[in-house]
Amino acid sequence: MAKLLAVDDDRTILMMVTRAFEGTDVAVITAKNGTSAMQLLHSVEPDVVLLDVMLPDASGLELFEKMKAADPKLPVIFITAVGDSTTAIEAMKKGAYDYIRKPLDLAQVRETVERALEVAKLMRTPIRIEKHDDEDLGAERLVGESRAMLEVYKLIGQAAPQTISVLIRGESGTGKELIARAIYHHSERANKPFLAINCAAIPENLLESELFGHEKGAFTGADSRHIGKFEQCSGGTIFLDEIGDMPTTLQSKILRLLQDQQFERVGGTQTIQTDVRLIAATNRDLESMIRSGEFREDLYYRLNGVTICLPPLRERREDIEQLLKYFLRRFAKELSKEVTMYSEEALAILQAYPWPGNVREMQAVLKRTILRSKGPVLIPDFLPPEILSPRGSKDGPSPCDTSEELDSELGSFIEKRLRDHTESLYAESIEVLETFLISRVLRETHGNQSQAARILGITRGSLRKKIAAVGISIDHIVSLDNS
Repeated sequence: MAKLLAVDDDRTILMMVTRAFEGTDVAVITAKNGTSAMQLLHSVEPDVVLLDVMLPDASGLELFEKMKAADPKLPVIFITAVGDSTTAIEAMKKGAYDYIRKPLDLAQVRETVERALEVAKLMRTPIRIEKHDDEDLGAERLVGESRAMLEVYKLIGQAAPQTISVLIRGESGTGKELIARAIYHHSERANKPFLAINCAAIPENLLESELFGHEKGAFTGADSRHIGKFEQCSGGTIFLDEIGDMPTTLQSKILRLLQDQQFERVGGTQTIQTDVRLIAATNRDLESMIRSGEFREDLYYRLNGVTICLPPLRERREDIEQLLKYFLRRFAKELSKEVTMYSEEALAILQAYPWPGNVREMQAVLKRTILRSKGPVLIPDFLPPEILSPRGSKDGPSPCDTSEELDSELGSFIEKRLRDHTESLYAESIEVLETFLISRVLRETHGNQSQAARILGITRGSLRKKIAAVGISIDHIVSLDNS
């Protein structure tokens, strides 16, 4: 369970924060002054801190600097009254994660803390190369011993100690973020911040402000100064995912940052100096985009200090068995299942499947399979229908079939997790439901994400994030729809 340390001398604020996380997987620990906060920091080791600007025995900024000295990777979110925003902004320049104004909006508190917890996880969870005898599942793994993956590991080792930019290329689902984090964890900046930004998931009109910040009055709604990620993360590493989707208007500012480590906030004239290492990733054909004028050639060469090309899973089928063993160990423990072996028939089916969604798709498929399994052996009967049916088969499931399958699978899943005394059933069930819902709508729109986002009532960027999160392959969905 994640731990949130809330520090405020106002008992009402502490009660509100505690109430905001009731029934979630976040435990709230409270402190009313700086002295007890520092004691709890060492004894409890929180994942995120919510810190009031003004405390009876210390200023929030002084306490923040002590906390960062004790734990440089600890995300700190400031609580501030309207008149105290200057202090919070100064703290963000020094590496604070964010600040929230009073009176507290509990939905905003939950959302900000959840994002900070994800950042903390990215910075703290080490990335290791999987070994057959390594049973420690606390770290995330780079799995595979094929020639192509050995070349990837070699490039990680060569790039990590350097300060040059890295460009990671590969299809969706191949694990580009894992590579970025492996470079970070093995670099000299491993004790500094790591922030990941998905350029495709943030609306174009907000992305520039998210990266570079803005001054008060820079645009409608800019009622205070905002510190961007490049200023906030100075000394650390920024991972720009889906950089091929970055608007051309922003590419020149990224180029200048790479050249001079300088930029201006939106609406500002002051030049800000920073020190960030940039790792970028894309699944787009940048060379074609350069020819069509969608991507700057000079930026491409600046990003391309070291290029790491991740092979799709279909081109390293010899790694599928090792991936299967790893995911069996990981998900059997996570889901409290006793699946420890697999049949040769199941392995053959998994090795023959083309995996258009790559490792992310395989991960999602095996999680569903293990949830449905009965007994210690994974057999073909438990694999999802789309894995058992060859691509292009005329026997794809009808909407009614899938609805009945969902009803049965979700019901069985809920009963199983209730018996296991889970404390996160809501989140687990939502993941199963989201996978079904998004897949069904994408089949209805023949893979058109703009239409699907409209039907679902969400932005296209949000849909893309959800597709990535649940491991859906658009190509596979379209092939089922056309079958």
